[in-house]
Amino acid sequence: MSISAISRRYAKALVRIGAEESMIDRYGQELAQVGAAFAQEKTLRLLLESPTFDMRKKTAILEDLSSALDLSAGMRKFLGLLLVKDRLKYLNLIEGDFRGLADDLSGVLRATVTGAAELNAEQQQEIRAGLEKNTGKKVELELVIDPALIGGIKVAIGGKVYDGSLKTQLNRIEDTLKKG
Repeated sequence: MSISAISRRYAKALVRIGAEESMIDRYGQELAQVGAAFAQEKTLRLLLESPTFDMRKKTAILEDLSSALDLSAGMRKFLGLLLVKDRLKYLNLIEGDFRGLADDLSGVLRATVTGAAELNAEQQQEIRAGLEKNTGKKVELELVIDPALIGGIKVAIGGKVYDGSLKTQLNRIEDTLKKG
């Protein structure tokens, strides 16, 4: 079974359980918390993923982490299952798949808006409103600043990229001039 199939299977199960318990948002936040803890403490992740480290000790470490992060009982069980099945190494993929499935369920699309400079609240609202009108879904924006764009914006949403940056326009002009 491919890694993406594994992560998707676990994410689907967690979304299904979260929907039944009305805990999808909380589970998403908790997955992000655990992922952030693993990213910050690489040794912690290495210990929990190690096949040679004692399972009782790994379970105790995971329980301590769950208590420190104040995780729900459902998330504790889920992480325990990932530990026993040796699937903690796929946590980042599971989190991404979970977010996508949860967004689909709630009718939300996530868009990454890259601009040459910071966008003010009015600009953000105009972009959000335009994307919501075109997609028919609620849109969550993630803002990124890339001065290399020179001006304009680039939007990535639903697997598509809309590039209205000055850099791209200048590159197109350059290509046209080179071709004659």
